[in-house]
This record gives sequence, C-alpha cells and structure tokens, in this order.
Amino acid sequence: MKNILLPTDFSKNSWHAIEYAIDFFADQFCNFHILNTYTPSIINSRYLATLTYDAGIEDYGKTNSEDELANMVRILKEKYPNPKHDYHTFSSFSLLVEAIKEIILNHQIDMVVMGTKGNSGLDKIFMGSNTVRVIKSITECPVMAIPHRLVNPDFQIAFATDLQKGFVQSELLPMLELAKHSNASIRVLHIQTESELSEIQQFNLNLLLKYLDGTPYQIHIVPEKNSISYRIQRFLKEKDISLLSMIHYQHSFIEKLTREHVIKNIAFETTIPFLVLPEHSKTDIVENQ
Repeated sequence: MKNILLPTDFSKNSWHAIEYAIDFFADQFCNFHILNTYTPSIINSRYLATLTYDAGIEDYGKTNSEDELANMVRILKEKYPNPKHDYHTFSSFSLLVEAIKEIILNHQIDMVVMGTKGNSGLDKIFMGSNTVRVIKSITECPVMAIPHRLVNPDFQIAFATDLQKGFVQSELLPMLELAKHSNASIRVLHIQTESELSEIQQFNLNLLLKYLDGTPYQIHIVPEKNSISYRIQRFLKEKDISLLSMIHYQHSFIEKLTREHVIKNIAFETTIPFLVLPEHSKTDIVENQ
C-alpha cells in the first residue's frame, strides 16, 4: 500500500496535481493523504506567528479548510471511483513544510505530489515559492511537482546528472519503480562541461548503469553550448520526455534553478512532471562494488 501526500491550496494547479496522482497510481493500492495548511499569508515565520496569532482566525480557517477538503474528497470519489484508493484529509494551522514533515513522519509517506504553482502562480514563474520551499526542505522522500499545463507523450523519464557524486540504489529506487510501473525507458542526460568524463565521473556512470540493469535506458552526453537549463529544456522537447528527474544534492543544479523564480533569456516552462529524489548516504558505495 503506497502512501502519497497531496498538499493543496485549492488552486487549479493543485487540483490538477491531485488528479494526475490519482490517475498515475490508478492500478495500485494507495492511501492519498490530502493536506491543506490555512496559516494566514501574513504569517511567514514562527516569530510573526506568535505576534499575530488569533484563535478566531484559526477557528474560521480550520472550519473552512475542513469543509473544502471534505468537498474535494466527495468530488474525487465520484469522479474517480476506485476500490484501491482511500483518502485521508489533514487541516493544519501550520507552515506548509512543517506540516508536510510531520505527516511524512507519522504516516510513512512514499512520495509528495504537488502543483508547481499555487493561487498566485504566473506563467513566467518556473515554480511557486511553496513548491521551491518543499523541494529544498523535504529530504525524507521524493517530491514530484506537476505543472499547470501538462503534456503527456509516450512515457519516457529523463534523469539529469552531472555524475560528480556516486549513487546508491535506494535513492534511485523511486524512479526505477515509476519506470517499471509505466513501462518507461530512462534517458540518462549528462551535460558535459569538459572535453571528456573524469575518472570519478566515469566511475559514477558505471555505478549508475549497474543500478539501471533490467530497466530500458539510453545514455546521452551532450556538450554545454548554452546554459545547462537551456540544454535540459531542449532535450526534453526533442526526446518527448514525460518526466524529468534529478537527485537533490547540496549546491546542485536544482538549487540554481529554484533560486531563479523568473528564468531570464530562456523559457524554462515545465510541461512535464519534475521528480526530485533525496540524496542518501554514500558511505557504502565502495564496499558494495
């Protein structure tokens, strides 16, 4: 039984992400945990929360949140009847990341699926601030961000990597499971900034291929003629990729990308899901060779 966490602010994008998750896991037994945090937008830190707390605001927010969630579940059950799916709702007067971490801890969440933008999302924004915070802060399980305009070609997964760090099978497992579930191939994309792979990069590539054994895959090593984000975006379009996946290392491309809320010079418009895999300990890489 999978446990999927679905944060929602009741925007169209978050609704779309929930529908995507329900459809994607249609043939699997799933508990869908739908979370709404109703902290007033003016409260953006613990310090401000202590200054502006008002019990009346919380009571109103809780009632409204619970009513909206109940209505959402009713609609989902009517629109997507599936005996394999159960729904659980959570209304939390808390900051989003804190609420997500608590539910992950208490309900053994396998994946967080959320929209790339909320009610304030603009077309030129790569990802909304809530999604960015979740991707940067959640290290306990994978996070999948679903765009508001979704293209569904034949299912292929792009795994972008700089090959600078080694891999452990556990951090790749969610992507491998998605590939198996979707009968998808994995296209490993490396944007090469040097003339050839270093010894470390070649070692890490061989390690990756070991873990990909049994899954259809192709290796693509392309030169960095423009920015990395431009090369990735071009690759996604040329190969009709259905899902982009990366491991979230510190100081990685993901951090650079999420710092640029408005991407200049290139239109990095996500029309496919973006799967962020948490980094796992690499202490056992050498021993397992």
